[in-house]
Amino acid sequence: MEQGYHTPLEEYLETILSLSDEGTDVIGARIAERLGRSAPAVKEMLDRLADDGFVVRHGRTVELTQRGRDVATTVTRRHRLAERLLADVIGLAWHKVHEEAGRWEHVISPDVEERLIALLGDPATCPHGNPIPGSHHLELREERPLASAKEGEDIELIRISEMLEHDEGSMIALDEAAFIPGRQGTVSHVGSEGTMTISTSSGMVVLPSDLTEWLYVTMPSAVEVSSEF
Repeated sequence: MEQGYHTPLEEYLETILSLSDEGTDVIGARIAERLGRSAPAVKEMLDRLADDGFVVRHGRTVELTQRGRDVATTVTRRHRLAERLLADVIGLAWHKVHEEAGRWEHVISPDVEERLIALLGDPATCPHGNPIPGSHHLELREERPLASAKEGEDIELIRISEMLEHDEGSMIALDEAAFIPGRQGTVSHVGSEGTMTISTSSGMVVLPSDLTEWLYVTMPSAVEVSSEF
């Protein structure tokens, strides 16, 4: 039988994994920022996680042990499966599924997880393009931040950072502009402050620099994928 863990513990481990995967320095300040917790509260929890063998510290930075990574990976998988269920089956708005899945991820059992994988067809990614750990349909594609693209370059949006998923206003803006994973376009203009204008089949999309660094793109595939949620 799978051992259960308290919700805060799972949230911290999931956040540490997410920050690490994004290439962000995993320090207390970043964890506090992502979770909306105070610095003392984060320090107390990190002390507990270290004592219990879920993380190790290297100066200011924090790293998951194998035990911690196993828990974090399971929670992440259940979160992204829940997002798929909410978007694809229940029909919840694309920009709302991240927050709602954050509630579901802690109560999904191994049996329910197995049924979700079967029901959803073992999806490769969540609705925001982030890979679902353990999927047999994962396709590795070279990616880079949209912020690195040049004028005139053709791109395809493939993934939205977990960091941006926490910003409901930005997610609503992307949803309304239909600039979601699978959408192809051309960088038609790059402003002096990093603002980008993308020309897509749905129209022009203007993105500020604080969004483009969290949107990941690749070379367009032969056929644009329709991503309607």
